[in-house]
Amino acid sequence: MEHTKCLIIGSGPAGYTAAIYASRANLSPIEYSGMQPGGQLTQTTEVENFPGYPQGVDGNQMMMDLREQAERFGADIRDGSIVKVDFSKAPYICTAEDGTDIEADTVIIATGASAKYLGLDDERKYNGQGVSACATCDGFFYRKKTVAVVGGGDTACEDALYLSGLAKKVYLIVRKPFLRASKVMQQRVMERENIEILFEHNTIGLFGENGVEGAHLVKRKGEADEKLVDIAIDGFFLAIGHQPNTEIFKEWLDTDEVGYLKKIDGTPKTKIPGIFVAGDCADPVYRQAISAAGSGCQAAIEAERFLMNQ
Repeated sequence: MEHTKCLIIGSGPAGYTAAIYASRANLSPIEYSGMQPGGQLTQTTEVENFPGYPQGVDGNQMMMDLREQAERFGADIRDGSIVKVDFSKAPYICTAEDGTDIEADTVIIATGASAKYLGLDDERKYNGQGVSACATCDGFFYRKKTVAVVGGGDTACEDALYLSGLAKKVYLIVRKPFLRASKVMQQRVMERENIEILFEHNTIGLFGENGVEGAHLVKRKGEADEKLVDIAIDGFFLAIGHQPNTEIFKEWLDTDEVGYLKKIDGTPKTKIPGIFVAGDCADPVYRQAISAAGSGCQAAIEAERFLMNQ
């Protein structure tokens, strides 16, 4: 069995930043990069809102830069996932998918969250070419263009309102005949002139030659007056929620009703001493690369302090 002062589970901005700080604090961290090395940013193209990149940066390149920086300071970054944990007593035992057991004095969980998709083949086909699950990340590319947002909750309404300040027109595609969002959000969306709500519409496909140019919809699916509708759009935004990648920790740590890990008093601490969280797995609100990176820094500093106090 291997032993480490600090085990980081997951990569992305949170995990890699935690690795940079933990390495510089001489904790010699081991980091498992997870199912999607680099996290959600590897699914996007250009990142324009991360400080320090005035011309923007490719999401994959940015994650490679962060990984290289962590490795420069001595982080042992490994491909693969942690599939089982035992937080019953310290040091904590974490098992990798290849069967390796790691004994860790501290653990930083940075497993992120995965955007929920409709499950259409076209979503994969046009990923990074008009399909996005982050309006705040990618909305800027659609200035004075026409976009669609899928969803009927608060997140979808917030995204539609945000995009309406950039885009020429925003379609809000809602499966049900009503919005699930709070009354105030509903009112704001309905009052915004360039937002058109398409109630009782389901997306069944996307089309376009060099990226998204439109969406195939079904109005009142399954009803006698079912009707096929095509809309012309330049961007297609998913806003039907995120699923935090926290399943293996639920036996040991508190989560909210969706599965986001709970922090103590806004710190990276959890209810188990020496177990810390960072990034989107514990952030249902902001879900940005910069906030994830900041939380990775905080988690590593807390881990260092914890070990000093031991």
